[in-house]
Amino acid sequence: MEKQIIIEQYNPNWISEFHQEKTRIMTVLHGHRLYIEHIGSTSVKGLAAKPVLDIMAAVRHLDEVESFIQPLRSIGYEFIPHKEFPDRRFFRKGQWRAGTHHLHFYIFGSEQWKDQLSFRDYLSAHPEVRKQYQQLKQHLAEKHPNDRTRYTEAKAPFIQNVLKKANEEVPHPQIEGINVDDDTI
Repeated sequence: MEKQIIIEQYNPNWISEFHQEKTRIMTVLHGHRLYIEHIGSTSVKGLAAKPVLDIMAAVRHLDEVESFIQPLRSIGYEFIPHKEFPDRRFFRKGQWRAGTHHLHFYIFGSEQWKDQLSFRDYLSAHPEVRKQYQQLKQHLAEKHPNDRTRYTEAKAPFIQNVLKKANEEVPHPQIEGINVDDDTI
């Protein structure tokens, strides 16, 4: 049975937890050029969320991630292959369907990378949209309390609409000082 979906009020400790986890990841993956971002609802100040830290890391090539499996296992991450997401590599920390941390690897500058940043940044800059998203998540958690798949699928139209608005306002975010061609990552 899946763990019940619980939406918690925003916790300012999520940011410091992200920084601590980022340090752990960087320590075990020392020598690799990575750019790591806090994404998902726990990254948006003021947004209620499932207490799961979503972390995104950029690589030049997804093949690199194969060499990360053992080091990440040493700090509690399990590699979860997802054939339905060929442009992402995914690791979970915690129990199945009840993880505490999700670590997503994308190619730096890919549409998926940019979409994650756009969604986070749009919610951060638009309090009314952030409130709508929070209300939707709370409603869906009540409607599908033990079904993460339905909960996630039901959020998709809202997320796509936000991404459309975000890209109309400011086409994909630029990351200052980062140039994928100059060995920065």
